[in-house]
Amino acid sequence: QSELKRTCLYNFHLAQGGKMVPFAGWEMPVQYKDSISASHHHVRNAVGIFDVSHMLQTRVDGKDRVKFIESMVVGDIQVLNSNQGTLTLFTNDAGGINDDLIVNNTEEGYLYIVSNAGCRDTDYANMKKRIEECQKEGLDVKLEIVEKALIAVQGPQMTSILQPGLDFDLKTLPFMTNKEAKIFGIPDCRVTRCGYTGEDGVEISVEIKSIEGLLETLLKSTEAEVKMIGLGARDSLRLEAGLCLYGSDIDRTTSPVEATLAWTIGKRRRQEGGFPGDKFILDQLKNKASKKRVGFTSAGPPARGGTIIFDESGKKKIGKITSGIPSPTLKTNVAMGYIDTPYGKNGTKVVFDVRNKKIDGVVAKMPFVPAKYYIPK
Repeated sequence: QSELKRTCLYNFHLAQGGKMVPFAGWEMPVQYKDSISASHHHVRNAVGIFDVSHMLQTRVDGKDRVKFIESMVVGDIQVLNSNQGTLTLFTNDAGGINDDLIVNNTEEGYLYIVSNAGCRDTDYANMKKRIEECQKEGLDVKLEIVEKALIAVQGPQMTSILQPGLDFDLKTLPFMTNKEAKIFGIPDCRVTRCGYTGEDGVEISVEIKSIEGLLETLLKSTEAEVKMIGLGARDSLRLEAGLCLYGSDIDRTTSPVEATLAWTIGKRRRQEGGFPGDKFILDQLKNKASKKRVGFTSAGPPARGGTIIFDESGKKKIGKITSGIPSPTLKTNVAMGYIDTPYGKNGTKVVFDVRNKKIDGVVAKMPFVPAKYYIPK
């Protein structure tokens, strides 16, 4: 067992009463003093802060930076405006998903990219290898790791605690846009309006030496009650929001089409291809995939990851759950998983095998809890 890594906030978490657990090769707080469900409700109703410094932050410079990244992802990065970002996918030659990531265009003339902790080493190795190939072809592009802390501030009261310390108006930062800013006097922070909870929120990339001071300022805010939130509530929040966890709901063997993430494939990319696995993925777009990721609701014992899904008769095996929880917000069980495409319509009745008990479920629309992203009318 290799040594677990720690983020720059490890000691801060312990001081806050964080209960540390292994996650994707890192020691991370699963919860603090509150229960997971209390933390979950706190983010839905007020504001919570997550340490996401274990995620990989990279920066791509050079005039061929877009060409480079488009050779690895399915998104149309060319069309991004200044300071605009998009969720996209690293794919492999078999059409599977190597990771999901956010690519941000910046007005400073580089791409700022955030990808998952669990894929950190492989993502970086793949990007580095591709950069070297591009440089051999004479392209002008370079890659560096951004060695900064990263926190996510999420919930309906995010603006009230952050705005007093910002040098710009948050109303000018819609969902999936980013900006370099000064926060409570700390220079060189990058604020991105996004997150993993379905709530309005931002992710803030900030110098390691300044992060604890920033957190202390935010936690002492008089504008709202601010709490640190752990991985337990992060998982229940993202599942209610219908968002995938890499390694559970999407992986190297699932394609963007099967994962119902085909919306990440830009129109131009559908016509031109030019990303790994393009032939397979574009063929699936045209001719449908045999299985698809859908949501489910059920009562009784929850169907968790690995649960087998049967048709209404309980006889025919038609799929498998990848994530499932009792939803703290909806007081019913929610889950997502892959099902044979003919059974994927909302309202289709299914049966779960939960510890050898047959439990009735139904295919349901995601997100289970409506998203509250800030998109000005």
